[in-house]
Amino acid sequence: MKKTKFFSWAIVVLMAAGLLSAAQAFGEPQGKLTMFHAGSLSVPFKAMEKTFEAKYPKVDLQREAAGSQACARKVTDLKKPCDIMASADYKVIDKLLIPNYADWNVRFATNQLVLCYTEKSKDANQVNKDNWFQILAKKGIVWGHSDPNLDPCGYRALMVLQLAEKHYKQPGLYEKLLANRPKANIRPKSVELVSLLQTGNMDYAWEYLSVAVQHGLKYILLPDEINLGNYQFDKFYSQAVVKVTGKKPGTFMEMKGGSVTYGITMIKNAPNREAAVAFLKYMLDPQGGLKVLKDQGQPPFVPCRIPSAKMKALIPGELQGLVEVKN
Repeated sequence: MKKTKFFSWAIVVLMAAGLLSAAQAFGEPQGKLTMFHAGSLSVPFKAMEKTFEAKYPKVDLQREAAGSQACARKVTDLKKPCDIMASADYKVIDKLLIPNYADWNVRFATNQLVLCYTEKSKDANQVNKDNWFQILAKKGIVWGHSDPNLDPCGYRALMVLQLAEKHYKQPGLYEKLLANRPKANIRPKSVELVSLLQTGNMDYAWEYLSVAVQHGLKYILLPDEINLGNYQFDKFYSQAVVKVTGKKPGTFMEMKGGSVTYGITMIKNAPNREAAVAFLKYMLDPQGGLKVLKDQGQPPFVPCRIPSAKMKALIPGELQGLVEVKN
């Protein structure tokens, strides 16, 4: 009889332990969640952070904004712990993180480049969509862009100038404009230029439309042929090529023009995979993070896109229903 009672209690203990393990396995996400992301995503991700942490109060989302290449190199070169990386150009993830540091890449939003300025800018009352390149070429006009080696907005700004030379049929325009832009006007990430505009220390700067809207800047909308915002012009955009630093010091890679497409991935050795998946599930939801992007002036892809069925099979099961295979 005693032996029977012992076995009964043993079974109860084992079952309780099993239930506890199951509860822990499927428990609420918690702990630090580290995300590296493009500076142009700072405003919408700040809003997402607030909503996500309200839903999962045990998670502390810690975001680090920088140029997208700089974000990737924090993982590849500096070996900094990271759960999620979001890039203003999905190609940065493809070229720098896959296959060694990430398995997949979800394309979640688009954007376009605009030329920003303020009421303090020189010739602010004259600049328009037809003469902006003439204004930028004038002596005394201070304009700039972000570092092409650190931030996609930087090499995209150069692409816009290359395409403008072709679109407006102005031979030599690209070199002429760059000659009127000192290297001191190149900053690590595009959002750093916003404060220079607002304080009157810079007249014009290249930004994404969403950044211009979020910061209340004046801006010039450019023709679709050169603004990198319309995939129908991808063939024309591809004529623009900018060389940037590569995976290893002393190496380079070519970035070819294409419509602006943002990408996001989870790092292979993510320290907090559970929380990372929970955030991505919220962010890729049309009623969640994608709605925040839309409200902040940045058009999302609904549903989000992944380039192949093979890659889709690699993403967590919880995210499968939020993406479609579309190149």
